[in-house]
Amino acid sequence: MAATTDYDAPRRSTIEEAETESLEVLATARTDAQSPDVDLDEGDSGESIDLPGADLTGEELSMPVIPKKADEFTCSSCFLGQHRSRIASGSSDRAICIDCA
Repeated sequence: MAATTDYDAPRRSTIEEAETESLEVLATARTDAQSPDVDLDEGDSGESIDLPGADLTGEELSMPVIPKKADEFTCSSCFLGQHRSRIASGSSDRAICIDCA
């Protein structure tokens, strides 16, 4: 339970607080404030988010596969199909695009 705060009491400066508090008190306060435990509500799952007009229950996602053309290559780093003009100069036996080089 949180302690009540008296807003009418005179405030102490940070210098006074540093002089009066011991190192052990500061260390325990720091470790308590940095607790790795996270309070999650049981209702905070990503499954509960509904987007308007996004009912994809009966949809089947498909994409036509287009074969690689003679003037294209597949980058061995990012695995994207690119035009031969995008091969990095000086690349050895592996075809690498300009972006990955």
